[in-house]
Amino acid sequence: MLPQQLTAETFAGYPPKGRLLAVAHLTLLQKLPLGFVPFVLKDVSAFDWKFPMEQTELTNQLAYLGTLSDEQRKGEMGPFDGLKLSEKLEKFDWVNQPAQFLELLSAHLWATQQMDGFRGASEAYVRKFHASLPSVRLPTPRVGIALIGEGVGTTPYKLFRKLRTSGVYFSKVNPGKGREVIAQMLRARAEKYSGPYAHWCVDGGELGDSLPGFTCVAYNNLTPVRSKLAAIMLKAYESTKFDPEQLRTTLASATPESLGMADSGDGALDRFQVSLLTEGSGTQIYSTTFVQWAAREALRRAQPLTIFTRYAPRQRERTMDELLGGIAKKSETDPNGSLIDGDMGGYYTWINMQRLAGAEQARFLVWFEGHSEALAIAPGLKAGSESNAPIDMTDLLANLA
Repeated sequence: MLPQQLTAETFAGYPPKGRLLAVAHLTLLQKLPLGFVPFVLKDVSAFDWKFPMEQTELTNQLAYLGTLSDEQRKGEMGPFDGLKLSEKLEKFDWVNQPAQFLELLSAHLWATQQMDGFRGASEAYVRKFHASLPSVRLPTPRVGIALIGEGVGTTPYKLFRKLRTSGVYFSKVNPGKGREVIAQMLRARAEKYSGPYAHWCVDGGELGDSLPGFTCVAYNNLTPVRSKLAAIMLKAYESTKFDPEQLRTTLASATPESLGMADSGDGALDRFQVSLLTEGSGTQIYSTTFVQWAAREALRRAQPLTIFTRYAPRQRERTMDELLGGIAKKSETDPNGSLIDGDMGGYYTWINMQRLAGAEQARFLVWFEGHSEALAIAPGLKAGSESNAPIDMTDLLANLA
């Protein structure tokens, strides 16, 4: 099937909201080239489980394409229309399996040396689309807080090396009741600036402090799902002929239902958690990797006002068979290695915050939990400086206000 052959009945297998969106923009979809329209349909087919910010971005993109004249649209879509696609791709069910089609398309573009041109065209299109959007004004500056180093005593490791040029290093933080003070601040913030998926908590262990108004995901809470995925991965690794592409396809088709996940009543969150474990590398077996990837994806997809992460000790590195086979079992942890992971994870979270609207006003705090070291970034703080003056957590958090 080619895009011009699309009809309303073509989308009968889509979830309700996605189907209505596709039918409402049927004329537009018919005019888009095969090298582009599956990218749109991948999001349309999952529209019912998208976060509000993602839904808004998709509808904005459809509106943008719809406002272009036929000549303008042909100009923007020219590089995609000019792609030389194989007969296999043209015959593939790209309507109902857009994600799988895009995997095949990527392999084809690399094999036929068309990837560089495709990537350049994609980047140019995204720039034009984003330039067409009105500027976003946040109700309050975006805030990120990361807790790292649970279970670590003294360490020779120099913390926050990647972040010191961006903020102030505090060497004499009073750690007393630090967690409680942070939780109190987070609860007050969520109450004042309430909204769906506006505040996130990502925990590398189990959910601890009660944070009303927060969307929370925790590594240990997903142990049953991780165990099922690990069994699938281990079976694939141990097969006589390991097919990584087939494993990737199998993981991509996993759903909360197929993995035995209890229905939380929030389809978007359930699907999000499954995607963390099926699309991330190492998120199934390392809690620190899970937290870093979950924070990245939450920021990219939900664009929250608050992102709170806590890095718990991950299991020690072992062979792949041992790692996958021992997910549901208690294993030896590596607190010191996890501290380094958390330090880098905090840096990546700050970088990802810089990619969102209001980046110039964003605030960030990373604290060596239970210890006297922390680093804070905020417009009013002198980047690249140090403070050796005693300070408690309440005053430290005041810098983020």
